[in-house]
Amino acid sequence: MVQTLREVADKADEAIVSMVRDYPQNLDILFGKDGLLTGNVKGKTVIVMSTLDPELMNELGKKVEAESDLKLISAAVSGGASGAEAGTLSIMTSGNGAIVNSFKPYFDAMGSNVFYYGEDPGNSQVAKLVNNMTLGITMNAVAEGLKLGEHYKLPEQEILNLLKVSTGDSWVVRNWSDVESWTAETALAVLLKDLKSAFLEGIKHNVALPFNALAATQLFNSMGKDNPEAH
Repeated sequence: MVQTLREVADKADEAIVSMVRDYPQNLDILFGKDGLLTGNVKGKTVIVMSTLDPELMNELGKKVEAESDLKLISAAVSGGASGAEAGTLSIMTSGNGAIVNSFKPYFDAMGSNVFYYGEDPGNSQVAKLVNNMTLGITMNAVAEGLKLGEHYKLPEQEILNLLKVSTGDSWVVRNWSDVESWTAETALAVLLKDLKSAFLEGIKHNVALPFNALAATQLFNSMGKDNPEAH
């Protein structure tokens, strides 16, 4: 057991995993008064598993490697708490290819699918936005289909059973009993944050994402909150 970040840095053999919430928190655990850099980090790698804006992840990677003896790679995750508990996360990696490959046994222990997206640390964050954007759009599609079925008094479970074995199948369909229980205080707020991030990336780079924008608006309205926040 360790009590401080310095002890974490000193005792780590090769890698230190960071899964805090945002960019300021990553800066704090790395560069703060009692952060990781107060310990022995020479020759070690920080694996950032936080979800950050792609440009901020790239900025963090440059800052870490310019101002410390650490290397940095990014490893965004998807699969939620249940995936973490079962060791079945999807892990989206990016950064120096040789370093990423050297830690594949670590990723294999945490997840069942590991993907690599190139040298820029921010690339894994783009991949996660793509995944969550697709999730948000699909959630809206399934909800809309069930709404039409409900109007005609079709049994919801039989509609879901049809979708599961037909062209309308998706992860959302197969996990609808969990998805429909997501709340504005938990998973929906996190998803809305990622939909907004994807929208801003589209604006920034002149990439049209109309279905993402519609999905974000529909999700925002369905949550019934003026200013939902991820916690």
